[in-house]
Amino acid sequence: MKWKLFANLAETAGTKQVEVAVDGGATFRDAFDALMETHPELREDVLDEDGDIREHIRVLRNESNPFVADDGFDTVLEEGDTLALFPPVSGG
Repeated sequence: MKWKLFANLAETAGTKQVEVAVDGGATFRDAFDALMETHPELREDVLDEDGDIREHIRVLRNESNPFVADDGFDTVLEEGDTLALFPPVSGG
């Protein structure tokens, strides 16, 4: 499963793309946990004190926002899905 990271998250991880070892039929939690295991340095930027994804972080699945319907972490992923994490972005 491929993750795309943007802005400071890509800087923190040292890469804009991360491949994690999960198969189609895995859940979003499986893919997210694999990302956090591969790049634990992202935890502080992505997770709040309760271990939930910070409210301001956007997660996309195949470039769709919101990323999943009502299943959240239990969302079943398909082979070839791409996930992305976006921190808040400001411009001027």
